Amino acid sequence: MLLQRFIPSLHLHTIFDIDFQKLRARGVRGIITNLDNTLIEQDSLHATERLMKWIQTLRQAGLKVVIVSNNRKVRVSEFARPLGIPFVYEARKPWGHPFERALRLLHTSSQETVVIGDQLLTDIYGGNKFGFFTVWVDPLHGKEGWPTRINRFFERILYRYLKNKGYMPWDEHL
Repeated sequence: MLLQRFIPSLHLHTIFDIDFQKLRARGVRGIITNLDNTLIEQDSLHATERLMKWIQTLRQAGLKVVIVSNNRKVRVSEFARPLGIPFVYEARKPWGHPFERALRLLHTSSQETVVIGDQLLTDIYGGNKFGFFTVWVDPLHGKEGWPTRINRFFERILYRYLKNKGYMPWDEHL
């Protein structure tokens, strides 16, 4: 069923709810994460103290991370470079090439990597399409561009449909 590609492996409220030890126990070595409204608000420029500690903790757990964002190079690089995080910009998620590029940067396979994001239509669909374990997080509140607002409109419809069919068994998301 095509709709199964929109169903995340796991739903959490924030990235801070991720249990790195459970990921490691599953054989995960790498994390592909979205940037805007997943790690930081779209209108924020820099990582918060809490996010920097999260990144440090995942590295201490032996995990590598790469950012895959549909945003422009300037936006992504200004955030990622100071933290020493590799990145893929103008990714055009959910299509395949950015995920393949991210795997090369991580030196992992799709079975050893999770995809984390706040959008069903880009992050989760793209991750599922290529066989990743996917983690859907609630979007951070803040400004969103018009493409994201359009995605959110369709995402709400899709989410309600999947929830009513019993495919999304967790608490209300949208």
